[in-house]
Parts: sequence; C-alpha cells; structure tokens
Amino acid sequence: MTTGENTPETEPTGEDAYELDRKRVAQILFALDRDDREALVELMEPLHPADIADLLEQINAFDRGRLIRLYDKEFDGDILSELDESIREEVISALNPQVLADAVRDLDSDDVVDLLEDLEEPQQEAILDALEDSDRVAIEQSLSYPENSAGRLMQREVVTAPEHWTVGQAIDHMREADELPEQFYHVVIVDPRMHPVGQVTLGRLMSSRRTKPLIEIIEETFQVIPAAQDEEDVAYAFNQYHLISAPVVDEDGRLVGAITIDDAMAVLDEEHEEDILRLAGVGEGSLSDRVSETTKQRFPWLAVNLVTAIFASLVIAQFEATIAQFVALAVLMPIVASMGGNAGTQSLTVAVRALATRDLTGSNVWRVIRREVLVGLINGAIFAVVMGVIGVVWFGTPMLGVVIAAAMVINLVVAGLAGTVIPVILDRIGVDPALASGAFVTTVTDVVGFFAFLGLAGAVLL
Repeated sequence: MTTGENTPETEPTGEDAYELDRKRVAQILFALDRDDREALVELMEPLHPADIADLLEQINAFDRGRLIRLYDKEFDGDILSELDESIREEVISALNPQVLADAVRDLDSDDVVDLLEDLEEPQQEAILDALEDSDRVAIEQSLSYPENSAGRLMQREVVTAPEHWTVGQAIDHMREADELPEQFYHVVIVDPRMHPVGQVTLGRLMSSRRTKPLIEIIEETFQVIPAAQDEEDVAYAFNQYHLISAPVVDEDGRLVGAITIDDAMAVLDEEHEEDILRLAGVGEGSLSDRVSETTKQRFPWLAVNLVTAIFASLVIAQFEATIAQFVALAVLMPIVASMGGNAGTQSLTVAVRALATRDLTGSNVWRVIRREVLVGLINGAIFAVVMGVIGVVWFGTPMLGVVIAAAMVINLVVAGLAGTVIPVILDRIGVDPALASGAFVTTVTDVVGFFAFLGLAGAVLL
C-alpha cells in the first residue's frame, strides 16, 4: 500500500510536527535560484499563511525580496498579518502595488489596522488607497482610537439582530446577507439605539426552533468592552471569563465592533513574550533585527548592569584588608552573591508573572512576601549547612564555614524579600516591573551578599 505526501504515515510528529519542512524550504530556494515561478507556486500552495510568514522571516533579505517578486500575485493578505513586525515594512515595500491592494482587500478590518499601526506614513497611505471608500473610513475611525486600545483591536464587521427577532429571522438574515465576517462566533442582539443587550452563539442559534425569540437564548456570560479600554485589560477579561467574542461600544454605549478570542489571545501572548524579554533586558527584539538595532536595544541595560556591578565592587573595596588576610574569602564570596542572585530571580519571576495575571494584589501581597521569605530562609539554611561543611573541609577553618553559612542564610532571605517587594513597589508607582526589577534585585543581592559575607568575616576571623 502506498501513501501520499499528506498521509498520517508521512506527517512529522513530536517537536517537528508544526515546523517548516526543511526539504520543502530547500526546494523553494532551489526554485527561486532557477527563477522557476511555476515550481515555486506549486511548492508554496499547500503552506498556511503563517508558515509562509515563517519562511520569509527565516531567509535572508536578498532571498526574501526575490521570493516576493517571483511569487507576485499569489501573495495572500493573511501572510502580512502573520509576519513579524520587524520585516513587515520591508515586505510591503517589495510588493507590487496592485498585489498589495488585492491582498489588503481580503483582510478583516482588525488585521488592516494591525498592519497600519507600525508602518510609516507613505506606506499607510498606499494601503489606505487600496481600500474602498467605506472600508477606508472604517479603518480611519479605528485608528482614531488610542494605541493599544480595544478600538484598535476590534473588527468592524459584526453580525447583529434586533432584540424582537426570532431564530428564524436571524438565520434568514444571515443567508440573505451579501457579506458576512470571515470568522464570527456570535450574533449580537441590539436595541433600537444600537446598544448591545446580549449575544447568541451560532451553535445555540442553529439548534433552536425557528420560532424561538433570540432574547430567550442569549448567553449568560456577557461582557461589553469599551472602545477606549486598554488591550491588556481586554485580554485579561477574555482569559478570566472564558470569552469567545465580545461586542465593543463607544462612549455612548453604541455597538462599534467586536473582538474575537484569537485577537485577545494574541495580545496575551505578546504581553507574556514582552515580559520575558524585558526580564532579560533585551527589549522587544526579534531574530530578524539588524545587528545595529539589536545592539541599541541591549546596550542600555548592559550599561545599567555595569553601574550596579561597580556599586557591588565598591562594597568589596571596603574590605580589602580583610580579603588580603584571608584569600579564601575571594574564592568563596562569588558563591554567596550568585546563590542570592538566582534566588532573587526566582522570586522576581514569580512576582512579575503574578502581577501580570493580577493574581498578586493588595489583599494577598503580605502573604506572598512571607512565603518567599520563608522559602529563602529554608533554602538558605539547607545550603548554609552544605557550604559550611565545604568551607571547613576545603580551607580547614571551622569559623570560615560558620561565616559563609550565616551569609548564605542572610542573602537568600533578602533575595526572597527583594524579589517580591521590588516588583510590587515598581508596579505601584507605575513602572513596568518586568523592565526594571532585574537590575534592582541583582544589585540588592550582590551588595547584601558581599557585605554580609565580608562583614561577618572581618568581625569573626580577624
């Protein structure tokens, strides 16, 4: 029995299941080198727009430009919405204006807004000019809302029904409509002033009798999103209340659009990614960024780390005489600082994540702080015993073992405290804890670790 290319027997499994097939990528690049448009289109036709976007991100700029020009009119608008922002502008510039116009017309309004947000004005105009007048007005209205707001996130296309309609009337309306959104999950029920009063899932709609009033089958969970609401709050609401879609209203409570779960989860994913990158001090860079851009993004935080390292070195300098008499201190003191830094990073990561998900609030902050301090105390005591024994065996000085053990306990307790308190304080004063906490926590654990270890050594061993 023979199997086709897409049969389960030949499909990749495990970690490679959803990655681009290396053989296909090689074939695409070979077709590109031969200028074979027919082979290129045939190879790329089965690929999802997200996979084509991945391909464009992975190849170099020269091959990217050649592929776009050769692929030409087959270029799909969904590819643009899947592209990383760092190369989206480059791809749009390389597209034939007519191809760009056709690609953009196929997109939902929220995807068009997402495209326009990060482009320069000439390219924004090129895309807006490609739209029909009514679509252009709708897009410009969405762009008038604040950046990172629900108004920017929503799609203008919404299926609505008056509150006095029946199931049958709603179904007939959808069947007769010239255009419906490409993806929608609810029919929004509105009053005569276009205020949303509820929504009906398509599943409930199709499973109810035609004579059933819509108002009797509306969902119990119904959240209305203000257009000016921050997109982080929107994503939180979707995650918290398990929403699939939600209507968006203007200042007067009138329906202006809808947000679907894919857009809300994309925001949530971006926030998580942003927090991880900021915790590492690398900003919002991507693998497609140029060397100069990546250098500029990372330089400021390396400079901050240099300043904090100098501050820690000044603490060490105060104990030069102590270190000169006990060389063993120079060998052991990095261990105390390193353990404190790692413990602080652990507490910091948990706290920043809890703040982002709103699990860490004023009502439980002291309980969380006590827990982290106790964890630091217990871990500190365990490693204190280990390092105390190592100190005695290694250097033959019992009191040196006692000193490093005590310093270990102190630094791990302070690490647990700083790793929780610092992000909470920064969040309260309006500073992003993911962005700024790392430098402060590292400084605290380094300074306290060195000061505790060298100070105790000076007091006990001299």
